[in-house]
Amino acid sequence: MNRSAEAFYAAREFLVAHRDDYETAYREFRWPEIDEFNWATDHFDTVAADPERGAARALWIVEQDGSEAYWSYRELSARSNKVANWLRDHGVARGDRIILMLGNQVELWETLLAAMKLGAVVIPATTLLTPADLRDRLDRGGARHVVVGAADTGKFDAVDGDYTRIAVRGAPEGWLDYGDADTASSVFAPDGVTRGSDTLLLYFTSGTTAKPKLVEHTHASYPVGHLSTMYWIGLQPGDIHLNISSPGWAKHAWSNVFAPWIAESCVLVMNYSKFDAESVLAVLDRCAVTSFCAPPTVWRMLIQADLSGLANPPAKVVGAGEPLNPEVIDQVEKAWGVRIRDGFGQTESTVQIGNPPGQLVKPGSMGRPIPGYPIVLVDPVSGQPADEGEICIDLSQRPLGLMVGYHGDEERNDEAMAGGYYHTGDVGSRDADGYITYVGRSDDVFKASDYRISPFELESVLIEHPAVAEAAVVPSPDPVRLAVPKAYVVLAAGHEPTEETARAILEFARDNLAPYKRIRRLEFAELPKTISGKIRRVELRGRETELRGTGAGAGPSGGEFVL
Repeated sequence: MNRSAEAFYAAREFLVAHRDDYETAYREFRWPEIDEFNWATDHFDTVAADPERGAARALWIVEQDGSEAYWSYRELSARSNKVANWLRDHGVARGDRIILMLGNQVELWETLLAAMKLGAVVIPATTLLTPADLRDRLDRGGARHVVVGAADTGKFDAVDGDYTRIAVRGAPEGWLDYGDADTASSVFAPDGVTRGSDTLLLYFTSGTTAKPKLVEHTHASYPVGHLSTMYWIGLQPGDIHLNISSPGWAKHAWSNVFAPWIAESCVLVMNYSKFDAESVLAVLDRCAVTSFCAPPTVWRMLIQADLSGLANPPAKVVGAGEPLNPEVIDQVEKAWGVRIRDGFGQTESTVQIGNPPGQLVKPGSMGRPIPGYPIVLVDPVSGQPADEGEICIDLSQRPLGLMVGYHGDEERNDEAMAGGYYHTGDVGSRDADGYITYVGRSDDVFKASDYRISPFELESVLIEHPAVAEAAVVPSPDPVRLAVPKAYVVLAAGHEPTEETARAILEFARDNLAPYKRIRRLEFAELPKTISGKIRRVELRGRETELRGTGAGAGPSGGEFVL
């Protein structure tokens, strides 16, 4: 075992030993110094080689028809060795970039491990991408190879270029058949040294407001950086961890690869084409899930179902991706007797802020800075630390889990790293105990009658109403108040988009919000979202501006209800 691997394990054991002692963990944790390190060979294969640990279940996939399959650490190590040898035989070399576009199937994990072992760079891609998206990833990402499911190979017909085409589970003419990797040797020998500073991942962000950014992570920043994610969730050997996430996005790597496998837990995956709350609850029960993570969109859908039917609810439940509304947290706690622990991070980092196990969880707060993350709230006007401001990371104590930067975009890097801080673009407030409450994206927070309005706060009140499944609040231009809060609402099952329903929701909000925060307009609509599921408030803001200009007085839109 080399010194970097020893340092990695020492850091892991420190966090495990202080799982319930946040103060000591935050005060004394230090990121390991990583020089020569390949997480796939130095960690995953090390676990696989151990007679007892290697036999443990590493991956468990449940299909939509109820069938299932699972693989041990030892089996996945051998399978990924075969894939690595086969890919190398077909020209994949150290530093080459691979677009990996697969669903929740075993080949996804095999290929990711194989690419790491080879020192290749992975560009994760969702299967929802269009040919134009793929063209962008090939061009800006500089990809030389693609690994894609047979059903999606047609998307590349219009994407010309000199790149190796590899198809999984059925290869059309002109494509290499991934299944041929079974004939390769299961013994793998690296062709060189992997350094922690070598690029491992290039993520295209989901682009809620602009063209997707290209986030660069290394063999240290994500594999080792996710020590923070392991600590936040509280994962340990023997856990069965179910995370609801689609491949291609950073959260999939967070909780379906690195955090659970760092902890030597089992990754449980539901390979479903469409989310179904009842199916999720059935799998939680049948598979005896001990740890469960889902984004707020999923949690909001789950509380529309009957949560009380689980015989043994998971002991660890967390949420990330967007902040959790207090109403969701309360309903889950009533049904399962366990409180969802919120966490905050980005594609650009691992978990920065969260509620680790054993700590007081304050309603509405996403927790405190996670060990290794020096979080500072910076006032946008003065640029100085404050009790409310943009959530930033002090770069004088740069955490290992922070990205290298936005690949090939120095202007954006300069902006993101200005003033000695990494700027998340999110706004939060901190109380006397150090707990941070999410206020909103800096470009989502707005003023109405000169009062500062947090959309998230208003949305949290709205979903307490039984008729509301989801909501998005945006500024609607107004000639008197500059802007007034308008809510776009998705109704829960059994409720109709009538004036009576709208009136009931608006009156509920009026009774539960200060007068200056009052929601003045409401419209029933499906919420526009990115393909990773985040609400595109920017699109709704644009719609309001089109309808009313800058507040000069255009009338309400059709279907809008006004208080």
